[in-house]
Amino acid sequence: MKIQVSKHGPYIVTGGVPLMVMEISYDDGGDCRSWKKVREYPLQERYALCRCGRSRNKPFCDGTHAKVRFDGTETAGNEPYLQSPTIISGPELELIDYEGLCVHARFCMRAGGIWNLTERSSIPEARNTAIEEACNCPSGRLVLRDRKTGETIEPFLDKSIVVVEDPVRDEHGPLWVRGGIPVESAEGGTYTIRNRITLCRCGRSWNKPFCDGSHVGQ
Repeated sequence: MKIQVSKHGPYIVTGGVPLMVMEISYDDGGDCRSWKKVREYPLQERYALCRCGRSRNKPFCDGTHAKVRFDGTETAGNEPYLQSPTIISGPELELIDYEGLCVHARFCMRAGGIWNLTERSSIPEARNTAIEEACNCPSGRLVLRDRKTGETIEPFLDKSIVVVEDPVRDEHGPLWVRGGIPVESAEGGTYTIRNRITLCRCGRSWNKPFCDGSHVGQ
């Protein structure tokens, strides 16, 4: 399984990667709480996903990128935001915050925010909530490490691609790539393989091919 970024064109997905649509669900207090699968597409060995944001057959490419002369130049480079994350140490948890990966999914805001919860992680409820929030972060901006064992706390995710939707805020989010699927640039290099990444599908990101939250408010 892999995802190939084509030059000024779509993402070419090969290897029979499952594709589905999931919505962000909110609790009664108005906080993002969980994910709800609303659609699963028939499994295909190969397909092309729109990254210009203009296709009339979303999430699939319909060739509109060529008509609108989409500039899909990849600007992520060597992913510098992965080299110097902010580290917050609490009594039981350590939070690794790759701020440049934020896609504004907002799971991290509940109960005072994951940063505050990490600092109070000796309290079981705060620790459990922090872990839940970090694991729901689709881009992997927020990663927790257990300070006692030194192990990173990561959710188990089957290899798949999720089209993120937030109907409450009327926002069409990124492509959530799960389970460590390799993403290759148009130039042939492979980006850092991670359990959770998010790819831009609105065409506006300044960190292509990754989402930078530019879809918010559009």
